[in-house]
Amino acid sequence: MGIWNTSIGEPSIAAEYARKAYELRGHTSEREKYFISVIYYKEVMGNMDQAGQTCKLWMQAYPRTSMPHSYLAGGIYPSIGRYDEVISEAREAIRLSPDSAVPYVLLMRGYTALNRFDEANATYKKAYERKLYHYYYQSYLYHLAFLQNDAAGMKQQVTLSAGQPGVEDTLIAYEASTAAYYGRLRESEDLTRQAMESAGRAGAKEKTASISATSGLTEALFGNTQEARRRASLAVARSPGVDVQYASALALAYAGDIGRAQGLTEELNKQFPEGTTVQFNYLPTVRARLALNRGNPSAALETLRAALPYELGQTTFSGEYAWNGLYPAYVRGEAYLSAHQGSNAAAEFQKILDHRGIVRDSPIGALAHLQLGRAYAMQGDIAKARAAYNDFLTLWKDADPDLPILKQAKDEYGKLQ
Repeated sequence: MGIWNTSIGEPSIAAEYARKAYELRGHTSEREKYFISVIYYKEVMGNMDQAGQTCKLWMQAYPRTSMPHSYLAGGIYPSIGRYDEVISEAREAIRLSPDSAVPYVLLMRGYTALNRFDEANATYKKAYERKLYHYYYQSYLYHLAFLQNDAAGMKQQVTLSAGQPGVEDTLIAYEASTAAYYGRLRESEDLTRQAMESAGRAGAKEKTASISATSGLTEALFGNTQEARRRASLAVARSPGVDVQYASALALAYAGDIGRAQGLTEELNKQFPEGTTVQFNYLPTVRARLALNRGNPSAALETLRAALPYELGQTTFSGEYAWNGLYPAYVRGEAYLSAHQGSNAAAEFQKILDHRGIVRDSPIGALAHLQLGRAYAMQGDIAKARAAYNDFLTLWKDADPDLPILKQAKDEYGKLQ
């Protein structure tokens, strides 16, 4: 039940089951003890190091078991950005259990994160030839289509998901994210409403809140601060989940609501004192954004030092609704801009553009072009600045014209000589 609830976007419920299983582990076999302990360390404590070490002990004790390899590939290494090891562990899981559907999904994930899209597609074909199916396939095929500019492929996966509880809502939420990536925020808002309604029909309370929280973050990034605060408030009222709190805290920080963002940050710190993702990704990102709100870029940069080893991670606690790759790099880039260090800022935003397979259709994937233009302009490189602004405005050629961030971009672009 713990694994299942994680996989359908309900990590808070999952943690309760995992905690109960850990309390009862004395009644189980040695093999099951490893399994239960790994789940507990990751889902309840958030301690990726301890979970990973337990997986390795499990593999030593039971070398023909594929599950610890799958868990490393799917639950641990992606969250800390170790995608080469995602690939190697997924391959080993496939070798040990070639007719299990999940390791193929995980191998697709590793290849996609490293921008190796052809190999990700080839992996799916192998699974298809074996007549394997997992509902995760549709999410990864959707993003592969996005990354290869295949609108028909994206639509196909959304259509196939229709009527599937727990799958339909995720695909519509991703469709909403894609619309926002291209600046079509009104369309995104409508799709977000549909995704939340679908998740609600499936009884997925925490996923409904996560979708609201991430849409609030998008609104904040685009400059709609009042709507961002409303959506973040709605999210935390629905669920106290860790990803809900993080997305809401970051949305509120961008919207200028320092007090409430700080409160959510303190709550996360209290809940996950050993949590790798929380302590080395979520908290540094929000705290750095709050430092920028206070006009202190040096404090923001110092805070984000902790995130450097982990910032490439796809870190959501929910198994199949992932949305938050490279936010530490994005905020670090903003901090360098605030500190008038254009060259360093450009490197951070270029990092986001270079890791499309991790960022996928996150709004920062589009906004990084704009921020890169600002960084080049700060350096006095007008040709590169105009090119970066033009890349952004091309992406947003069909964007809603009244978006604050778009108006700023057009004004800045017009002033470049």
